[in-house]
Amino acid sequence: MLLEDARRQISDACSHLATDGLVVGTAGNLSIRADDLVAVTPSGLPYEDMRPDLVSVVEYATGTQVDGPLKPASELGLHLTTMRVTGQPSVIHTHSYAATAVASLEGVTALPAVHYYISMFGGPDVRVADYAIYGSEELAENVARALKGRTAALMSNHGSVVAGPDLRSTYTLVQELEWVCELYLRTRTVGAPRILSDEQIDAVARKIRDTGYGQSAPTADKA
Repeated sequence: MLLEDARRQISDACSHLATDGLVVGTAGNLSIRADDLVAVTPSGLPYEDMRPDLVSVVEYATGTQVDGPLKPASELGLHLTTMRVTGQPSVIHTHSYAATAVASLEGVTALPAVHYYISMFGGPDVRVADYAIYGSEELAENVARALKGRTAALMSNHGSVVAGPDLRSTYTLVQELEWVCELYLRTRTVGAPRILSDEQIDAVARKIRDTGYGQSAPTADKA
């Protein structure tokens, strides 16, 4: 089976999407690039039915399917475009409540820096891509513009897309974006949010880059 490990990672992650509040029904999709191939969730399959062998595999350059019994996600073009624009090998697209709500607010063209976590996505804000029908080339092009210099974008009246170095890290970034969106929405209900300056966000980004952030647990000693 091509990309067996990537397909297993995607299948495992799919079992948490709904309970983590990131999707409803069969909405959203995940992908992992490995060299010239990309593993991506199939279109319209209930997540409780997902198995590694059902995950689609396509060519990175062309999107041509080379393995898997089901057709790939309708947002395949969005995933491939996001990988090319960001240079990241893993992409998650969700319809989470807070991110979609922010992306549906009249006049909001970007999620501002209401919290320094916004620096995790490459800039002082996360832009909202203009609306286009799902699965379309126009949508992928709109998202590509919103992703310039970023690793995440909101999609007007639709959801969000996040890219990262691996599926596990990207999943965490999706949850962090959802948290910042929820914080922004709650703050707006009680007053005008205090927005951090570009300089303040740049300082956070430099600190993360220079000192690192996060650790991995050491391998446990075997008795």
